[in-house]
Amino acid sequence: MTGMKNSPVQSSTRVAVGLHSGQDREPAYRRIVVKAGTNVLAGGSSQGGLDADVMAALVDQMARLANSHQVQVLLVTSGAIAAGRQALAERIAVPAVPDIPTRQVLAALGQSRLMSAYTGMFEQHGVVVSQVLLTIKDLAQRQAYLNIRNTLLSLLDLGIVPILNENDVVAADEIGEVFGDNDRLSSLIATLIDADLLVILSDVDGLYTADPKSDPTATRIGTVDFVDDRVIAMAGEHRNAWARGGMPTKLDAARLVTTSGIAMSICRGRDPDVVVRVAEGEPVGTFFRPASSKLEARKRWMLSCVGDSDWGQVVVDDGAVSALRRNGVSLLPAGVRNVVGDFQRGDIIYICDSAGSHVACGIANYSHGDVGRIRGMRSDRIVDTLGYHYGQEVVHRNNLVLL
Repeated sequence: MTGMKNSPVQSSTRVAVGLHSGQDREPAYRRIVVKAGTNVLAGGSSQGGLDADVMAALVDQMARLANSHQVQVLLVTSGAIAAGRQALAERIAVPAVPDIPTRQVLAALGQSRLMSAYTGMFEQHGVVVSQVLLTIKDLAQRQAYLNIRNTLLSLLDLGIVPILNENDVVAADEIGEVFGDNDRLSSLIATLIDADLLVILSDVDGLYTADPKSDPTATRIGTVDFVDDRVIAMAGEHRNAWARGGMPTKLDAARLVTTSGIAMSICRGRDPDVVVRVAEGEPVGTFFRPASSKLEARKRWMLSCVGDSDWGQVVVDDGAVSALRRNGVSLLPAGVRNVVGDFQRGDIIYICDSAGSHVACGIANYSHGDVGRIRGMRSDRIVDTLGYHYGQEVVHRNNLVLL
């Protein structure tokens, strides 16, 4: 896993446009999501605001990709709270670790300033941008999910660069540690628009075997084939109170997008031409290999909802875990051992093993109360127990995604 076994740009849809430092290279991806976090845009300092030079350099790179007319680019950006803090700092003292109401005030104050800066910078390159503010619940509702997808794809088809941010003003939970400084939002958007590549720009140049700030022997990993528990264990602690991401949320994003068949790269956002270099397939930072095939649209939607705190869970035995993973079968009531939380028929639920680890997610055929009554039973006893029948499965294999 520490070396490049194969080039990450074995794509049949290459584009013949040289973009990097005058060299004759080809962008390897047609649709790219770029995520720029607070540590990149504001330097990670609670004493400063947005770094205009860094923003201008990133805009220049994305504009070159967009102006090729062959590469579609979407930007997921943080920075509204940092911009708001910068504007408010001259008037009042802002706490070093602001509470949620203060963050919402700063976001309301800074969002227009953030967009104004981006709009002006992109205009210098002849690129039109649009603003989209989202919450996690917008993506959890199927109809809203489809509406957002249609809008974003239409904007991209028009050559417009959509600029997305979480809507901190109306969604307090997203200001906590749920979205993770837009790491998760960027992964959800990448699956939503069926992107080819997600580029997460960070203040470090990739994933290391240990936290390089505390372990001088730590080495950077060039390629990750699978985001498993061993990879997750390599993530260091998050240290910046003004940015809410850190390596753990980036690895969660990597697991989601690679499962959906989308490649991902974590690289240092302040390195020269880093976005263009990654777009051309250069091995910059840490590259996460995608699954061999992309999931169908409905399953991508289910994955986009992963992490919703309102989800119920069913705990299954080891035999059911093995059958789900090896054989791709439906979840039958015989394999269910316990039910956690409330959910209704048609809701998305987690399927967990006895240790509480998430094995899969899927659409429930029965409510939490019904599953509690039929758990451990053979499917032919469902009607006698409930008095009605919605199928033999708790979750049908067509409505199930392994995690």
